[in-house]
Amino acid sequence: MAGPLSHVRVLDLSRIMAGPWATQILADLGADVIKVERPDVGDDTRTWGPPFVEGEDGEKLASGYFLSVNRGKRSIALDMSRAEDQAVIRDLARASDIVVENFKVGALAKYGLGYDDLRQINPALIYASVTGFGQTGPRREQSAYDFMVQAMGGLMSVTGERDDKPGGGPQKVGVPIVDLMTGMYTAVAVLAALNHREKTGKGEYIDVGMLDVQTAFLANQAQNFLLSGREPRRSGNSHPNIQPQDVYPVRDGHIVLAVGNDGQFRAFSQAIGRPDLADDIRFSRNAERVRNLPELSAIIREALVQEDLAVWVKRLDALGVPCGPINTISSVFADPQVQERGLLKTLDHPRMGPVKLVTSPMRFHQAPLSFDRPPPLLGEHTEEILEEFGLRAPEVGAGRQL
Repeated sequence: MAGPLSHVRVLDLSRIMAGPWATQILADLGADVIKVERPDVGDDTRTWGPPFVEGEDGEKLASGYFLSVNRGKRSIALDMSRAEDQAVIRDLARASDIVVENFKVGALAKYGLGYDDLRQINPALIYASVTGFGQTGPRREQSAYDFMVQAMGGLMSVTGERDDKPGGGPQKVGVPIVDLMTGMYTAVAVLAALNHREKTGKGEYIDVGMLDVQTAFLANQAQNFLLSGREPRRSGNSHPNIQPQDVYPVRDGHIVLAVGNDGQFRAFSQAIGRPDLADDIRFSRNAERVRNLPELSAIIREALVQEDLAVWVKRLDALGVPCGPINTISSVFADPQVQERGLLKTLDHPRMGPVKLVTSPMRFHQAPLSFDRPPPLLGEHTEEILEEFGLRAPEVGAGRQL
């Protein structure tokens, strides 16, 4: 594996989404990520479909969900309830730089695999625990999923159309954003601890809770509340602080307009044939545009509906006004910009055949990333890993490569 973390080994004891997203980021960066899975069952997401990649005999080899979060990893099938397999995991931890797990609080300690256990055999180990609510607090022992945390963490109170409009009401984000952001924060924390270890030689224990993450990335909506005392509300696609930013109808569909400053608004006003708007005291500055949005929105809608989407995109692009179509997923992968950036790659697998995968958005010049390893079959690398670590005892490895 190439990449800036090609010298790092990660023992991945996580499953579902948040933990595996973090370890996939590390794998993208070149780390050797060894994913421990339950024999015969594996990561829960292996069955979260359809769609599935199917073998020649119709066997469901992997779900799209699993493929999206496990590229670049090796899979070893081990049963944590067996003393023999616990010993294997400890041996792997001894030779690893990082452990990531997302079991319930205290669960791995029952198997002798908690942080206090593993740091005894590897004092420099960086151990990250990902849970719904963190290691402390009244909810620490409760399970959590992305959807419920989006609700509990306030995100759904500011996502969706206004209650008084058709389709109004709370909505979740269209991807498991809390899981993804939790994975991102975990990866950042692990890399910070890795850097600290380079200076001090000391390992670290990292505690990441999904509700903490959701609260943290309420961002401007949280700060708006803390400053004003007013409860942020759902406003559809309209931005609460910057205008005009919304979805507007055009003659043949819709356009997203994302004017970000007063200069862009002046250019936009010129584009729609209303240069006077930029000098109107109701609209010349962003704060006034936010205060007088109903009047401004009516003017914009009347102007934009006169032309087709392609006309507006071309005209606004020429003037440097941020805008765009609302693409479907297929349109995203057909976009020349996305294609040029290499965000889609096809990898060959001996049983799954050609597998199309999204790649990492990170680009390095000195240590370029390499996407050569597709997501693994359950236990695909069991024998390989056991042999690599000199752990090929029959009572441990037999029958584990599926």
